[in-house]
This record gives sequence, C-alpha cells and structure tokens, in this order.
Amino acid sequence: MDLSYGSEYSDFREEVRGFIAAHQDKSPSQASMRGAEGLAWQKLLLDNGYHSRTVPKAYGGFGAEPDILKSRIISEEFSAAQLSTGLGGQGISMLTPVLLEMGTEAQKLQFIKPTIMGEMIWCQGYSEPGAGSDLASLTTKAELDGDDWVINGQKIWTSTAQLADWIFCLVRTEPEAPKHQGISFLLFSMDTPGIEIRPLVDMTGDANFNEVFFTDVRVPKDQIVGRRGQGWQVANAILGHERGSLAPPDAAENRLKGIIKLMETETIDGHRVMDSPVFRDRLMKLQGQVLAMRCNDMRLLSARINKGQDARLAGMIVKLQGTELRHELEGFAIDVLGEIGLAYEDNPYLRGNGSWQYQYMYFLGLIIGGGTSQIQKNIIGERGLDLPREPKVAKV
Repeated sequence: MDLSYGSEYSDFREEVRGFIAAHQDKSPSQASMRGAEGLAWQKLLLDNGYHSRTVPKAYGGFGAEPDILKSRIISEEFSAAQLSTGLGGQGISMLTPVLLEMGTEAQKLQFIKPTIMGEMIWCQGYSEPGAGSDLASLTTKAELDGDDWVINGQKIWTSTAQLADWIFCLVRTEPEAPKHQGISFLLFSMDTPGIEIRPLVDMTGDANFNEVFFTDVRVPKDQIVGRRGQGWQVANAILGHERGSLAPPDAAENRLKGIIKLMETETIDGHRVMDSPVFRDRLMKLQGQVLAMRCNDMRLLSARINKGQDARLAGMIVKLQGTELRHELEGFAIDVLGEIGLAYEDNPYLRGNGSWQYQYMYFLGLIIGGGTSQIQKNIIGERGLDLPREPKVAKV
C-alpha cells in the first residue's frame, strides 16, 4: 500500500517550505497580529494562498480549488515551523463562510475582502441574559420603520465588542411567530448611535467579553442576511463554523510542541522533566489525543469535497474535544513548570510571558462559551448517536 501523497504534493510541500524559509522572519507574535506587522503578514499569506485559500479572488481570496491534501500540507509545515497562520476571529472564521453561502453579491463585495484582510473586525450578537444555551428565546427586537430596522434590547458575553467595527446580530422581528421562526440576522456598524458597550472582566484578568445595549439603533433594512424571519437558519450555519474555530488542531499541535520544549529544558531535582517516566506517559497520552483531533479534522476536510460522506457526528465532537484538550494541554504545561507554573502576571519567573497560565484560564472559559460541554454532549448523544432525548421538566 502506497501512502505517499505523490509527486504533485511533494512539489507543493517544497513550495511551502520555500515560502517559510524566505519569509519566516516576518511572522509576528500573537500579540502584534492586529498591528501593522500582523496586517502585512496577513496580506503576504493571502497573496500566496496560505490564508483564505479557497475564497474567490473577486472577494479578496486566493481563488484556489479545494484540496484537502494541500490544506493539510500547509498546516503541517506552518505548525512545524511554529509560524502564525494569520488572522482568525469571528468575522474570518464564522461570518465569511456564511456570507459566501448565503449573502447577496453586494454583501460579499462589501464585507469579505476587508474582513479577511484584517481591516474590519467583527463581533457576534447572540447570547442574552435570558437566552444562552436556549438561544432561540432571545428577546432583542427589531421593528421595521420605513427603510430602517429599529433595534432595542441587550446582548451579553459579546467577545471583542469593544474592538469591533461591525456586528452580526440576531434580533426578533416577528414576535408572534414560533421562537425559532421569528428571528432575523442583521449586520450593522458598531459606530451606530444608540449602542453602549460595557466590558466584562473574565478569569484571565482581561475584558474579553462585554455587555452590549441597543437603544433605538437604526439599521438600513437591506443589511439582512437571508430573508426576514429566517435568521435561525443563518445562525445555525454560523454556530457550526464557530464550534469548529474555537480550538483548531493546528493550535493544539503548536502547544504540544511548546510543551515538549519545556520538558526538554525544565528540571526536577536537577533532571530534565522529559526524563521522568510519569511525565513522558502523560505526554504520550496527550500526543494521542492531538493525533485523533488531527485525523477527525482531515475527515471533516474530506467531507467538504466528497459531498456523499456523512460527517455530522465528526463535526459535533469538534468543540467538545478541542476546548477540553486545549485546557488539558495548558494544565499539563503548568504541571511541567512545577512551582513556577503558579506564577502569573508580572512575576519575573514566568515562562512564555505567562501564556500557559493565561490560556489555561481562557480555555476553561471556552469550555463554557460557544455551547457548554454539557450541551455539546447532549447534541452528540441526541443528534449524533440517536440516544433518547433529555427529559424536559414540566413547568409548574
């Protein structure tokens, strides 16, 4: 059995390696991805087909045909070199693919290019104080007044709202319709009068979330994706992309490589951590989980091209597997560091600028955000494995 990719893909791998060798000094740190250095790197990746590879050229992408092996090679080589794979975020990972599928031509031309270039930052207006796991219970309303929607209500846990230029937002436009059928999906600028943002500090110590209040916010009526009252279908498409983007396998592989470096340099009683059988055993178990995550990702890539494949269950496990594995990886790194692993913020003994501790807390939050692990297990059991549905408690 020949498991090699073949000469075409060997040549492509050399092409990717050549790009990395020529440009790896330009790769920015994660902290500077939104600055001039990061935006220049993003453009370089776009121009060479290493980001938004299959987005049509008319909308700012590279315009390549889908090819799972080339996508796999790019991921492998960038991961091996520990280079930034470019910008992500809600606009790029979630909104762009949905606009390509469901947006109007005018919306694609207006929004996709500046979004993937990093010039337009987006936030997601979904959760509300009374509508989290049961998102369809949302009450933020939009009423048509002439050529504008007038929006009133509140969103919560809105990531990057304090930085965003635009928001994609679920609003109730048909209050008398069944809750899943009376929702619309609107796009509007965060500079629109009537929007108030209040940051929420999370357990990392940063304000990664926000409350957002809307008071008589006027939005042009054509800034709607899909038809009026059909926003739930758009929302579900977005959620599928969100759950796949919260903990990608490339990032997990990079963190695993970082842990291996730590184990080769940190010591316990004068001996390398890597020489401890207990720690090596834990490392091997995590390597197996990362490999399984990678293989599942390849299954999903394959299903996008081979439309006859049923990869629904494979897609359902991504968010649960990815966020819990990242939290476990960061926690293992803290154990490797021993007492130094308890350091935080401005402690002079920090390793990696404190990223292990920060990401440990961050992914503990992501186990909850974007659909809790408990909700994900229900989805997997009920929709993926056809198990009996969870009984509903009767209302008193």
